[in-house]
Amino acid sequence: MERKFIGAGLFAGLVAGIVSFVFARIFIEPQVAKAIAFEESQSKAEEMAHAAEHAAEQDHHGEVEVFSRTIQENFGAGVGTVVFALAMGAFFAVAFTVLWAYVGRRWPSTDPRAVVGALGLLGFVAAFGVPFFVYPANPPAVGDDATIGERSGSFLIITLVSVIAMIIAVVVALQLRDRIGGLAGATIAGIGYLVVIGVAKELLPEFHEVPAGFPAAVIGDFRVYAIANQVVLWTVLTLVFAAAISAFTRRTEQAAGDLVTAAR
Repeated sequence: MERKFIGAGLFAGLVAGIVSFVFARIFIEPQVAKAIAFEESQSKAEEMAHAAEHAAEQDHHGEVEVFSRTIQENFGAGVGTVVFALAMGAFFAVAFTVLWAYVGRRWPSTDPRAVVGALGLLGFVAAFGVPFFVYPANPPAVGDDATIGERSGSFLIITLVSVIAMIIAVVVALQLRDRIGGLAGATIAGIGYLVVIGVAKELLPEFHEVPAGFPAAVIGDFRVYAIANQVVLWTVLTLVFAAAISAFTRRTEQAAGDLVTAAR
C-alpha cells in the first residue's frame, strides 16, 4: 500500500506541476517581464550617467547569454515547476503514510480523505504560507546581490523551523485529543506553533532592498499571483491525491467483498 501512496503522490505532483506552470506562465511571467524591463532601463540610465564607465559596461553587455529568455520562461520554468511539484508530491505521500498509519489505527472510522485534506492545508501553511509571510517573494531586479546568500539561508531556516514546528504541533494535538478534546488540543498545539514562529522571526534578519523607483504595482501583483499559484498547486495536489486514495479504498473494499463472497 505504501508504494501505491508514493505512486499517487508522484502522479498528483505531476498534475499539480503542470497546472501550476500554466498558471505561472499566464499570470506571473508578465510581472517578471516588467521587472526585467525596469532593470534594463535602470542599467541604461546608469550607462548614460557614468560615461567614464562606458567601456566596462560594454564589456558587461558583451557577455553571451547561455539560455535565451524564451527558453528560460518556457522550457526552464516548466521543468523546474514540474520537478518541484513531483518532489512535493513524494513528500506529501510519505507524510500521509506516516500520519494515516497512526490515525487509521487509533481511529479506524476516520475518512482518509479528511486526513488528506487536513494534510494539504497544514502543508500549505507550514511549507509556503509562513515562510512567505516572513520573507515575501520578490520579482527579479528586487534585492541586493551581496545579500542573496544570507537571504536564501534565512528563508531556508524559517521554512525548516515552520515544517518541524508544524509536525510537532500535529503530534501534540493528536496526543491531547483523547484527554482534553480535539478542539482544545488543536488550539494549544496551534498556539505553540505560532510562538515558535514568532521567536524565529524575531531572531532572523530583515531585508528591505526594493530599489528606488521600482513600480509598487509590479511587486504587489507578483506577490498576489505567487500566492495564488501556490494555492493552485496545493489544491490540485491535495484533490488528485484524495481521488487516488478513494480509488484505492474502493478497490480494497471490492476485493474484500469478493473474498467474502468466494468463501460462502
